[in-house]
Amino acid sequence: MRKKIIIVEDNQDVQEAFKLLIETKTNDYSVISTYDNCEDALSNLKSDQPEIVLMDIDLPGMNGIEGTRQIRQTLPKTDILIISVHENSQYVFDALCAGATGYITKNSNHTQLLKALDEVSAGGAPMSTHIAKLVVKSFRRESESPLTGRETDVLNLLAEGKSYMDIADQISVSKDTVKFHIKNIYLKLQVSNKIEAVTKAKSEGFI
Repeated sequence: MRKKIIIVEDNQDVQEAFKLLIETKTNDYSVISTYDNCEDALSNLKSDQPEIVLMDIDLPGMNGIEGTRQIRQTLPKTDILIISVHENSQYVFDALCAGATGYITKNSNHTQLLKALDEVSAGGAPMSTHIAKLVVKSFRRESESPLTGRETDVLNLLAEGKSYMDIADQISVSKDTVKFHIKNIYLKLQVSNKIEAVTKAKSEGFI
C-alpha cells in the first residue's frame, strides 16, 4: 500500500514539481493533498491522516516550524520532512526540536528527495550533506563556544561580509536585534570589532 503524503509549500511551481516527481517516479507514495499554508493543512489533518508531510519553512501565516510542532501534537506518528532554502543552524535545530524527522534543502536533486522519503519510511532521519555537517559541527562546539546558536549564525554571516540589514533579512529579525546580538558577541569574545570577532571565533573553532 502506498504511503500517504501531504505537501505544504506556498510556491505553486515547487509544489507541483514535488507532486509530479513523487507520483511518476515511485509507486511507494501517494500525494493525497497539497496546501500553501499550515493552517489549511492542520484543519484537514485528521481527515487526511498523512504518514509523511513535506514541509516548507517560509509560509504565509504560521511558519513551517510551528506547523511541524502542531502536526506532531495531533499525529505523533506522522513523519515530517522539512524541505527549505534555509541552511543555518538555528532553523535546523528549531525544526528538529519541533519534531521534524529530517531536513533537506531545496537544491537537492530528484534522486535525493526520493531517497530521503525512503529513509523516512525506513525509520531514518535524512539530512542534506551540508545540513548534516552543520549539525555535527554544532554539536562539537556546543560545550566549548560561549555563543548561542543565533549568535553563531550572526557571526557566520558577518564573516561572509553581510551587512547588518542583510543579516536581519536572512534570519528574519530587526536590524536592532542584529546589533544586540553583535554587542553580546563582542562581550563574550572580549573583542571590540568585527574583524577581531571573526578572527577569534575562527581560531577557536566557534565558526
